[in-house]
Amino acid sequence: MPRRKVPKDLDKKLTKKEYVQAIIAVAKLSIQTSPVAVSFKLFGALVDAILPIAITFFAASTTTALAAAYNGDSAAGQKAITYVIIAAALGLVATAWRSIDQYVQQLMRYRVEAAVSDRMYNHFLSLEFWRYDDKETADLYDRAQQFTQFFAYVFDRIASILSQLISLALSLIALFIFLPWLALIVLVAVIPGLYIQIRLSRAQAEHWNNNVDVRRSRSYIEWNLLQPKSIAELRLNGLVRHLLDLRQSLRDKDERERLNYERRFIGRRLLADAFESAIEVGSLIYIVLEIIARTHPIGQFVYVQQLVSRAITSANGFVNQLSTIDQDLFNLFDYQRFMKLPSRVSGARELNGMPDTIAFQHVSFRYPGALTDSLKDISLTIKRGSHVAIVGENGAGKSTFIKLLTGLYTPSHGVVALDTVPLSAITITSWHKQLAVLMQDFAHYNFADVRDNVYFGDVSQPVNKVRVVDSLEKAEALTFAKKLPQKLKTVLGPWMEDAYGNKGTELSGGQWQRLALARGFYRDAATIILDEPTSAIDALAEARIFKRLFAKSNNKTVVTISHRLSTVEKADVIYVFKNGEIVENGTHQDLVRAKGEYYTMFESQITRTA
Repeated sequence: MPRRKVPKDLDKKLTKKEYVQAIIAVAKLSIQTSPVAVSFKLFGALVDAILPIAITFFAASTTTALAAAYNGDSAAGQKAITYVIIAAALGLVATAWRSIDQYVQQLMRYRVEAAVSDRMYNHFLSLEFWRYDDKETADLYDRAQQFTQFFAYVFDRIASILSQLISLALSLIALFIFLPWLALIVLVAVIPGLYIQIRLSRAQAEHWNNNVDVRRSRSYIEWNLLQPKSIAELRLNGLVRHLLDLRQSLRDKDERERLNYERRFIGRRLLADAFESAIEVGSLIYIVLEIIARTHPIGQFVYVQQLVSRAITSANGFVNQLSTIDQDLFNLFDYQRFMKLPSRVSGARELNGMPDTIAFQHVSFRYPGALTDSLKDISLTIKRGSHVAIVGENGAGKSTFIKLLTGLYTPSHGVVALDTVPLSAITITSWHKQLAVLMQDFAHYNFADVRDNVYFGDVSQPVNKVRVVDSLEKAEALTFAKKLPQKLKTVLGPWMEDAYGNKGTELSGGQWQRLALARGFYRDAATIILDEPTSAIDALAEARIFKRLFAKSNNKTVVTISHRLSTVEKADVIYVFKNGEIVENGTHQDLVRAKGEYYTMFESQITRTA
């Protein structure tokens, strides 16, 4: 199997074309999810830009009219009152608009965030299974997830950038009409700040991408520190302080590097700010001198002061928003790359029932990136209704065999066939409907109660309470379930509670394992696959459970991996794996008589039962 890689281009810089493409992609998704809200937001960008300048104009006109009225112009007083009323009305409109705009922003954020989050979850869960073991895919996913967390705000920022840009342009145009040279100077003044902030945001985005591993390690540590199951081991091994120190070290490393970028740009940012302030102060001194010389009306001071301040503030707002969205758009390409990862390609043929045979035909498998095969030329046939055991030391290839059997992985060489049809030609969902699988690392649905933990075995139909109870009984779980505080309605997480405020309960490892077995019984599939299913269950309970599983009346195919002789010896045929190969097969009696690998593996247990 060729090694499949996720492209590495973390040092990629956004070109102007990519910038435009990214903004269009954000806008397109936003429009698709909430067209009315987007239209409203775009209109709001114009309102946010125009209203302050209009208020400034009427405020300046009011000042000029008041000065004229003070100097004896009888008509100027009425004009001042009119301007005040207009300015106040515009201010009221601006206040009302902010309240409406706040609601629209929240509405759009929710819709866009929900759409993007749903798309990413769906795509992540549809990937080829090998990618879940691939570090580069995990890195790409982390960076893509960083973008999705802020996607809902991106279009809002784009609208804000548009508003700031319009406000800057209108302020400069208004200044240009009055003092062309001052408008040009203000424009030149804001360029350095824009350039410096964009450079800083690029450096911060690169830092984020290059430190994915550091943040992931820190997150794992934080997660383990807050897990009740981990705390006992952490305390007993004296790991609490060590992990706290390691967490702090990782956090400081990440933040220190980020702050280093900030420090490197402090001097340049101060110079840019000083230049802007000098231009603003200089323009005010100039207009004051002009008013003193009576070449301009007194209201022009307010006009110039507000417009210059508005232009610089809009430019700074534009820079800040642009720098933020620059980092988000940088991460957008990671999101787009992640969404372009191919989903698992399934066959088109529907499987309408359990096949008579499952055949491995000279199957070999190598994990992506591995140097050697985990399975080598495996050939075996599992007949319908038979009970098959897979045994071997750790690392022999048993769990890999199960992953191929269930279709999670496809062989590097050879074929897994259902009757005569390759598994790759069959829709994977129709094959999974025939399977009830309990892996070593089965899921703990801590957010759900006992009943739902069983029901999750088959959600294709509404929950069947009779089947739930029957499945719990078969798995030797009904007795302890009935003793729980809320019986089958007990939530199974100590940090959770139900709708009535009843706190959740933690189960032991054996109880969780029985509950997982009950989930398999509830599924009632034609084939049951068990990978170390009873390691935490006592021997007597295990014997009763497997008596039900292996009952011929069930007519089910059972494939089990176990290190317990009491489980293995009941199988119709046993396959012994070693270093990825089948080295022995036969019944328990055959393999004991052969005194090969099987006998060596179970010798101590065989001797005790002899």
